[in-house]
Amino acid sequence: MDASASPAAPDPAPVPGTPGPPHTLPAAAGPVSAPAAPVSRLRRLATPVGAMAVVVGAFGYVATVDPNEPGHYPVCPMLRFTGVFCPGCGGLRSAHAVAHGDIAAALGSNALAVVGYAVFAVVWLLWMVRASRGEPLRIALAPAYWWGVGAVLLIFSVVRNLPFGSGLAP
Repeated sequence: MDASASPAAPDPAPVPGTPGPPHTLPAAAGPVSAPAAPVSRLRRLATPVGAMAVVVGAFGYVATVDPNEPGHYPVCPMLRFTGVFCPGCGGLRSAHAVAHGDIAAALGSNALAVVGYAVFAVVWLLWMVRASRGEPLRIALAPAYWWGVGAVLLIFSVVRNLPFGSGLAP
């Protein structure tokens, strides 16, 4: 009988404590890299500082180009086509007043926008503190909070368009 026709002999049983055949060795996990170098504080603060620079630039532009004068900014499409104030109507006038330090006029133009500016300031400060410590900014709000924000925007929009809520209209 020919040796090539004989059935293959089974592999011998592995002996405990000895490595198996080369094909059963674990594969390498890939190249081993050195641990990442710590990120400098300046680099961690670059993003929140950049975001604030954009906001300051936008407020600076609105402070110099008065939205109370017609023709400088487009009219709100909702106000133009329906005659109804949206939750953002008066927001540019509010930002202009805040940039000039007139909080009373800002509240009169859009009180909800002023609250939004304050919320942004608090979140930005939290972002700066966490970034300086090397921690990520994670603000996870439950869906109920987002529904609450939507409800506040809707109620604000409805009330400012009714006769008794004219104090909220811009």
